[in-house]
Amino acid sequence: MNSESAQRFRRVFMGYDPFAVDACLEELTTKQQLLLEEIESLQARLNQSTDDVAALRREVAVLSETSPSPHAMQQRMAKMLRHAVDEAAQMKAEAKAEAQALVAAIESEAEAARRKHAEQWEEMAAQRSALDAECAEIRKELDAEVARMRAETQQAIEEAWQDAQQERDQLLADAQQEADQLLADAKQEAEQCREQARLVMEEASERRIKILEQLMGVFRALEAVPADLESAHRERIQEESGVVVPFEQKFSAG
Repeated sequence: MNSESAQRFRRVFMGYDPFAVDACLEELTTKQQLLLEEIESLQARLNQSTDDVAALRREVAVLSETSPSPHAMQQRMAKMLRHAVDEAAQMKAEAKAEAQALVAAIESEAEAARRKHAEQWEEMAAQRSALDAECAEIRKELDAEVARMRAETQQAIEEAWQDAQQERDQLLADAQQEADQLLADAKQEAEQCREQARLVMEEASERRIKILEQLMGVFRALEAVPADLESAHRERIQEESGVVVPFEQKFSAG
């Protein structure tokens, strides 16, 4: 009994193993029920002994009434009655002592179980307090870590934003410079095109003037063509009609 009450439970993270504690409590409950049943059995035996004593007393009374030797019968009956009474008293005392011992053992085991349960609750409460303190410390460290990470992230975002702005400004400056260069090149090319067009126009104008001068010379050369053509027609007509044209007239007509 003492070895069972001094049972040790396996420790887990939050204290003793709850399954082992429940199993122990269930075992103690079963033992208590068995002891109660045994007490009831002893009580039944005591009641049976009392009934046996009553039966013996009735038998003694019957024998006293029917015995041929009253003195001998009384002696036997007194002896039997004392024996029955002593046996009943002894059985009653044994049953009472055993019942008291069983009750004391049950109460002792129950008290030990209650103390063990209280100790387990106290230990679990202490572990819970320690765990709460540890969780609070971990939460504090996590909050500090989150704050540090947030600050680093914000700083990284600001640095990235500054780098992006600088890169944008550089790209805008490069684009503006390239646009200015393209505009200057376009202006220079347009100026060259205008100069080439002017030269082409001047050359075309000179060629036009030359062509016009040539045409004017041709026109002047062609001014005498109608008169010569008319004179040639007259001569042919005169030749066909047999009229001789004097040489001087031909020469003057020519």
